[in-house]
Amino acid sequence: MLFVVVATANAAGYRFGVSDQAFYIPAVLKAIDPARFPRDTSLIAAQGRLMVFDTVIAHVVRWTGLPLDWLFFAGYVMALLLIWWALVLIGRRMYRSQWATVALVAAITLRHHIPRTSANTFEGYFHPRMLAFAFGLLAIAAVLRRRSWAAVGVIAAAAIVHVTTAVWFAVLVGVALARLDPVMRRLGIAAAVAVVALGAWALTSGPLHASMVTMDATWLEALRDKESLFPLQDWHVWTWMANLGLLVVVIAAVMRRTPASQTRSQDYALMWGAIALTAVFLVTLPASAMRNAFVVQLQISRVFWLVDIVATIYAIAALERHARALAIVLIAFAVGRGVYIINVEHAERGLFAVHLEETPWNDAMRWLARQPIGVGVLADPGHAWRYGTSVRVSAGRDVYIEEVKDAAIAMYSRDVAMRVLDRTRALGDFSTLTPEHGEELAASYALDFLVVDRTLPLPVAYRNARFTVYRLRQDGKLE
Repeated sequence: MLFVVVATANAAGYRFGVSDQAFYIPAVLKAIDPARFPRDTSLIAAQGRLMVFDTVIAHVVRWTGLPLDWLFFAGYVMALLLIWWALVLIGRRMYRSQWATVALVAAITLRHHIPRTSANTFEGYFHPRMLAFAFGLLAIAAVLRRRSWAAVGVIAAAAIVHVTTAVWFAVLVGVALARLDPVMRRLGIAAAVAVVALGAWALTSGPLHASMVTMDATWLEALRDKESLFPLQDWHVWTWMANLGLLVVVIAAVMRRTPASQTRSQDYALMWGAIALTAVFLVTLPASAMRNAFVVQLQISRVFWLVDIVATIYAIAALERHARALAIVLIAFAVGRGVYIINVEHAERGLFAVHLEETPWNDAMRWLARQPIGVGVLADPGHAWRYGTSVRVSAGRDVYIEEVKDAAIAMYSRDVAMRVLDRTRALGDFSTLTPEHGEELAASYALDFLVVDRTLPLPVAYRNARFTVYRLRQDGKLE
């Protein structure tokens, strides 16, 4: 429980419906009821077609009857408990001192961003990537115990939850198993051949065929704020030093540790797994620089998230003779940092916000949620980060544009990128939107309501202390 609380505090508290859940929640709602989001179906499907998570959660909702907010909170806690369990298993096998295990657990609570990779080491909300990460850590624990089939099994479980995270753990753990186990080496070679053949088919004539194209200038314009996608173009020298330096830490720590290590072979195996991950990143750089859509969509720079955890594990191993002092310092820092974040930096938040918060924005969204399922909503393009949640999450209704998540999904589809650019240009500056412009947009894009925090000469459909919902169409089409 202490791990759950400290990790959550360092992530600025648990919140439902925020960040990447602007995609995952609508995808699950769509899987539960296919009639939802009739206007945004193509946008949701652009990324949703690549996963089964939404379908799995939809089945769980049907079986259990649990509302999504409680189900996502349960998933969040389960992911944290699996991470904690994996860290304890790793520590008990890796370290002679229990203080070193405590230091490792404390270190993992210190959420931080992997430079220019769009990946954080931890998220303060339920993300399938974190559950897959927990399975990956369990696979590392299995490698340290030479339980090859257990490692393979948990990687397979991770693939059901979040496929790309599972792929990177498959590289890390697969290379380690190939070095440790002759049987796994032979099976690994056969599996690699099969995966290459399957991948070649998928990319040339199968479901991934559409991704084997070069992103043109127009497509790239929709991704101009995504600095993690093109390392050769966007990474600074310090970014290269920070990320490649993680591998240097792994190698140096393993070399220092191995003479007296009870897991000498496993240490070298995981080191080579981390080297393989970095090699995959470096080898794919030319394809990324040439704007190959498939390589860009994989976001391969996220491999450094895994290298980061391996570096943390072995850095603590290298400092194990000072384990007690290290653990005390890390615990004090983690607790102090968490207290500061929750009480000072984000004093407006509670530690756990399991449900959508009671705000004027969510009050307006609840009114919209009671409207017919096919209505279209116009709101500030930055409403998700400005007011806390997106229209698709809080109201379950189609929205004209949500700038952050729509631009992120544009990476997976040129059509979505064109949609984002077209709507951004047509809208212009939302803060200066006039009633006439709003009605023009309503006619062009079949919009029914406008949500805004200022007074306009338009028919009022609903109003609270801050927001007014205006009716944009009076032609009877809504009814």
